[in-house]
Amino acid sequence: MTTAPAPSVPAGLRLTGVTCSYGRQQVLTGLDLTARPGRVYALLGPNGAGKSTTLSVALGLLRADSGTVEVLGHPWSREALRHVGASINGPALFPQLSARRNLLVHCRLTGTDPAAISPVLDAVGLAGTGRKRAKGFSTGMRMRLALAMALLTDPEVLILDEPQNGLDPQGIIELRDLLRSLAHAGRTVIVSSHQLGEMARMADDVGVLVGGRLVYEGPLDGLADRTSSTSLEDAYLSLVTGAATTTAASSATEALR
Repeated sequence: MTTAPAPSVPAGLRLTGVTCSYGRQQVLTGLDLTARPGRVYALLGPNGAGKSTTLSVALGLLRADSGTVEVLGHPWSREALRHVGASINGPALFPQLSARRNLLVHCRLTGTDPAAISPVLDAVGLAGTGRKRAKGFSTGMRMRLALAMALLTDPEVLILDEPQNGLDPQGIIELRDLLRSLAHAGRTVIVSSHQLGEMARMADDVGVLVGGRLVYEGPLDGLADRTSSTSLEDAYLSLVTGAATTTAASSATEALR
């Protein structure tokens, strides 16, 4: 298993005191998150906990009300974002184009050498799709192409939202091996997922998000036995249920004041 880097190594992604609201609804409430190079970070939480909002803030797609975002030790900027590859909110593809031509467009937009296309297609298992148009791809193939787009610029930080969606069991195993190898090479890999069993096999670190705050962040081994997927499920449910109970109690107390 990959060992944690020395404290002097900057975090791949760090959010500090981040708050974010949609109108009057506060989604993130003073969120602190740290994902480090050489490790796979699993962001877990129930629907509505703020996972997608967290990733959108990290990528600059949403503006935080307060707090800071750092990439590789530097304040968030468009220049810093050049070191980040991402796939969130589903794949954004050109349906009339093949996988290769989709990536060629991405190369032109990012200034990436087209020579990167073939190795990336091979890595995600799409090398044999030829001229088949993306509109004819299965859900799993579309997710593979979205992953290829995220990997195309050889990013130091990789952010993926539910990357296992639509993959068959073999595809899930291949994805796990790929992401583990990327982390082993020193990259920061952040995965948001509901698949707790797979996260128990893949992740080094875990953040459990409930109500816009992390109720746990740290090594997977500090939360659950990685040899048992039910161990992580039990720990996760305990955290989520406990946090919900605490929030409800706090709300009731405030209402009585």
